[in-house]
Amino acid sequence: MENTTQAPAAPAANAAPLAGLYRACGTVGNAGMPGAPILHYSLLVNAPTGAVSGVVHITQAIPGPGSNITVNVKGQIRGLGFGPVTKLVSLEGEYVQSVPPPAIGSYLGKLTAHLAVDNNWNGRGGFEYGQQHVEDVPVKPTAC
Repeated sequence: MENTTQAPAAPAANAAPLAGLYRACGTVGNAGMPGAPILHYSLLVNAPTGAVSGVVHITQAIPGPGSNITVNVKGQIRGLGFGPVTKLVSLEGEYVQSVPPPAIGSYLGKLTAHLAVDNNWNGRGGFEYGQQHVEDVPVKPTAC
C-alpha cells in the first residue's frame, strides 16, 4: 500500500502579506540640526495584537560614545479614535555600550522611544538612551 499523504507546500516567496502585518520605517529627530541624534526605525507591526518589533539605528554626526548605535526593539502600538494623532507607539531595547577609555569593559544600555503619529506615521516623539534625552522632535516616514 502506497502512502499518498503529502506535506503542505511552503508559501511562495511572493505570497500575500499576513492580514494586519505591515512594515513602518522612518526617522525621529531634528534631521536638519547639525549634531542632533537621529533615530532611524524599521519596524514590523502586527496591527491586530498591537505588537511591534524591529531595529532602530541611532546616528549622530559628532563622534563619540552613542554616536552610532543599533538596537533590536520591541513594543506596543495603540490606536486612538480621534484627532490628528491616530497611533501611540512605545519601544524599548538594550544594546552593548563600551566604557570610554581609560576604563575597560562594557554594559547593557537601555533605549526607550515613544511616538505619537497619524496614519502616515507623521507626528512627534522622543527617545532616551545613555545620557541622551531627546523630546518633542519630528517623526517622519521613509521608504523601507
